[in-house]
Order: sequence, then C-alpha cells, then structure tokens
Amino acid sequence: MRRVYELILWGLLAAFCVSTIGCNTIEGLGRDIEEAGMAIQEACR
Repeated sequence: MRRVYELILWGLLAAFCVSTIGCNTIEGLGRDIEEAGMAIQEACR
C-alpha cells in the first residue's frame, strides 16, 4: 500500500513539473508572437 502512495506522489510531482514548464514555454511563445506582430506593425508604418 505504501508503494501505491509513493507512485501517486511521484506522479503528482511529475505532473506539476510538466505543467509548470509548459506554462513558461507557452508564455514565452506568446511574448515572441506579440513582439513579431509589433515588428510587422512598425514595418508597415
């Protein structure tokens, strides 16, 4: 039974780490897209 709890705990920890990394990646991608859009707008002026 203890083994099951350890596996659940490690699974939750892994899911938390993956979600944190994913959020940072998506946030960074959003910033890059926004900066590219601003550069295009400036080029059109």
